[in-house]
Amino acid sequence: MRKRLMFITAGVAAAALALSGCSGGDAGTGSTDGASDGGALFEVASDVQLEGSPTYDAMVKADKVRIGVKEDQPGLGYLDAATGERSGFDVEMATWIAASLGFEADKIEFKAIPSANRESAIVNGDIDYYVGTYSITDKRKEQIDFAGPYFETGQGLLVAADNDDIKGEDDLAGKTVCSATGSTPIQNIKDNFPDTKTEEFDTYSQCVEALNDGKVDAVTTDQAILIGYAAQFPDDLKVVGEPFSTELYGIGLPKGDDALRHFINTMFTDGGDTWTKIYDATLGASGTKVTQPAVDDY
Repeated sequence: MRKRLMFITAGVAAAALALSGCSGGDAGTGSTDGASDGGALFEVASDVQLEGSPTYDAMVKADKVRIGVKEDQPGLGYLDAATGERSGFDVEMATWIAASLGFEADKIEFKAIPSANRESAIVNGDIDYYVGTYSITDKRKEQIDFAGPYFETGQGLLVAADNDDIKGEDDLAGKTVCSATGSTPIQNIKDNFPDTKTEEFDTYSQCVEALNDGKVDAVTTDQAILIGYAAQFPDDLKVVGEPFSTELYGIGLPKGDDALRHFINTMFTDGGDTWTKIYDATLGASGTKVTQPAVDDY
């Protein structure tokens, strides 16, 4: 027996239309069902059968699920400071997983975790899983596991609207590029663009602020995130060039919890229609068309 999941957030439509995506460490509740017609996108499962997962057992014992997220990425993971509502594709993915594990919206505790602290938050048990533009890499898999991937994008560049000097990654020599500390994009710049200066902050929104203030020449991260910021400041910012990497987003999980990883991967594999509905209600509002990637159930 299953019951309807009705997570309604007024902010989802506005955030999606703006397209949009970590700041402090405070927890928050509230999510969305993302459905423009008011219908639920997924259901809360009952009688969940998941054996051999210490993470899930801890959730059941605590009667809540703690999810690490970002909250300054419009359309992906966004917290409306005025209303306290969360919205975006990643927020919906996180909530869908919780619902599949049997947790109602009021049993979810969201925690904003900066990029540099994601692995430690998982390893230390501060969160049960992390959903927030988290690129799957072999280095990270030394400390944690990933379910997914659930989304594919690529590294891009955000510049001032009147900047005609930077048209792509080939124009970065001598420029100052900003990204989040501990992120894959900033490491890519350091490793492969030695003539480019870097600036780092805990959050991408701080980089965008520095760009708007003229303190950096460009912001780099996944193009899906940058489009959201450009939509927020259409007269001031623009995305340039083509993606120059491939980023696969995964769900960060405690190392060795194979049961939970397989459970989530099965959910993604069997839930293609739900995935599409969530995308259409969030990032899909931009008009971009994407395909759900196949999971790597290692």
